[in-house]
Amino acid sequence: MHEFLLETTIASSVYFLTVAFTFLIVIPVQNILFPEYPSRASLLFLPHGVRVLSAWLMGWRAIPALLPGVIAAFVYVAGWDAFLPSRLAAMVVAVSVAPVTFFALRAAGWNLFPAAGRSPCWICILVVGAITSVLTSALTNLAFGTSAVEFVAYLIGDMSGLFFGLLALIYLFRFVDRPR
Repeated sequence: MHEFLLETTIASSVYFLTVAFTFLIVIPVQNILFPEYPSRASLLFLPHGVRVLSAWLMGWRAIPALLPGVIAAFVYVAGWDAFLPSRLAAMVVAVSVAPVTFFALRAAGWNLFPAAGRSPCWICILVVGAITSVLTSALTNLAFGTSAVEFVAYLIGDMSGLFFGLLALIYLFRFVDRPR
């Protein structure tokens, strides 16, 4: 139980902090740099990286581990409107698509989950992130009824967020594994 609470605290906190960073820093800078940009979506959406990497590291445990952070993030962004049916559907999508994708690929014979004696395939995780992004973007757009421009913006933001999240994780692993 202690491990689950620790995973939940870490995953949800990192998710919420990346959402706050996105809305407080990334989007305002994006609006200054690209004032004609028609979408409200972030071109650097770090929470997607948190979702994908949590699903890769924790499997199904990522769903309950991310849920408090996802709910808090939706309330932060939308207030009590976070509990509208479309946003509740988006929350389910946010926490479930990445783990489902990893498990579906494992069932198809492509097991990417961490294993002793096997180095991570970072490019493979980016591919899974792209698949997850397409699914998440399509399902989120369906829930919100948004345009194709939003879909493309979600893809760009998700993939850039995953790329930078992956870089951070690689450097974290190197820092933890270095000799002291």
